[in-house]
Amino acid sequence: MNNRDRQIIKKILFEIDIIEDLIKGLKLESFSVDERTKRACCMTLINIGELVKNLTDEFKENFNYIPWKAIAGMRDITAHKYQTLKMGDVWVTIEKEIPNLKVELNKIIMGK
Repeated sequence: MNNRDRQIIKKILFEIDIIEDLIKGLKLESFSVDERTKRACCMTLINIGELVKNLTDEFKENFNYIPWKAIAGMRDITAHKYQTLKMGDVWVTIEKEIPNLKVELNKIIMGK
């Protein structure tokens, strides 16, 4: 892995930490009515997707079990269709998929 990709992965992990802090102690019901947290989480998902788009093709091919296109696609949907975005889908992403991504990225960084 080149240094640029390593730095991007570290930035993604930092963004994941932000999401974890934002939703700490929340359930879907409380998340759904907290406009500030919803918007902050969506912006953080946009940041993650944008970072993914900056990873080299070689890196993404080497770790093709991670759904890079889906992550970038979530960024596009969140950025361009926010008004029609279903917060239940966002919640599933940040509650289930983001923690899995964190595990996988930490393995990559640690060389496992």
